[in-house]
Amino acid sequence: MFRIKYNYKRTFIGNISKGSDLYDALTQIVTEEDIRTGKIMAIGAVSEGVIGFFDQKLNTYKKILLNSEHEILNCSGNISLKEGKPFVHAHIILGDKEGKVFGGHLMNGTKVFACEVVIDEYSGEDLYRERDDLTGLFLWKGKNLV
Repeated sequence: MFRIKYNYKRTFIGNISKGSDLYDALTQIVTEEDIRTGKIMAIGAVSEGVIGFFDQKLNTYKKILLNSEHEILNCSGNISLKEGKPFVHAHIILGDKEGKVFGGHLMNGTKVFACEVVIDEYSGEDLYRERDDLTGLFLWKGKNLV
């Protein structure tokens, strides 16, 4: 259950350059703008993709490499603080030329062909991540989160 109220602060709208690493580019934007809490939405295309699946038994991410062009059907995520720095946590759904769909965590190595991004920033209590002992994941923590 969530008990933190946020207010809309500002929106960033733009393109990610062809050839850029999508995850790194998003991280650069939120770091440069010091966005501490927010949401990300993106559409476009990639020349290659890297998505991750969290293996709950092994407590680690498995990388899935997609070495061909795909449409970004949806990329959405959130921004919070991890180890005191703005952190992007995003999932991505990619579609190939035959309409097959692949999805998971957006990982480094996803190369942009064309990408339009909208980032909404919120004001309010900082939302931060700490390692959760039960799952091994870095999850949201805060004095007003249950």
